[in-house]
Amino acid sequence: MTTSAEPTCVVVMGVSGSGKSTVAGALADRLAWPMAEADEFHPAANIAKMSAGTPLTDADRAPWLAAIRDWITDRAAAGESTVVTCSALKRAYRDVLREAGARVRFLHLRGAAEVIGERMRHRSGHFMPPSLLRSQFDTLEALRSDEDGVAVDVTRAPEVIVEEAVTRLGLDAGRPPASRVPPRAPHSETPRKQRS
Repeated sequence: MTTSAEPTCVVVMGVSGSGKSTVAGALADRLAWPMAEADEFHPAANIAKMSAGTPLTDADRAPWLAAIRDWITDRAAAGESTVVTCSALKRAYRDVLREAGARVRFLHLRGAAEVIGERMRHRSGHFMPPSLLRSQFDTLEALRSDEDGVAVDVTRAPEVIVEEAVTRLGLDAGRPPASRVPPRAPHSETPRKQRS
């Protein structure tokens, strides 16, 4: 069971359109943990590339992953466990996040390309076009047996996914409420949005 003496970060991972923001928000509320959206850490150049339908390279992702890792570390240093959304598609990307000063665990929202593609076609206001979904699935590396995390079916209701995550990851839902902390945005002068 996770305790307040052992800062933990649950990274809600998966391809774009898998429901990371919805599930992470519900999980953060369930646990009363601060939450950050990984999209807020992207430099403007990354946003521009994805908006134009160009997949990011590993070099593009490096500073983004480092910024997320540093945010997790900063919150852990303050004694706070956290929830973060991040695609974390490759093992190597997850290894960067595991360098944070917390126990980093993963909740993979897993679903068929057809299901997630349909979701993407019906959402608005996000920079990631549906045309990039195939490249994300091509990049995706499933959690391995030696990684600290679980995979859940995205077709289930968010509240069901959250309860399954709390149970399977052994998370402590009894901590006192924590204030929501907006993520640092070191590559952008103005955060695109903050979750309150």
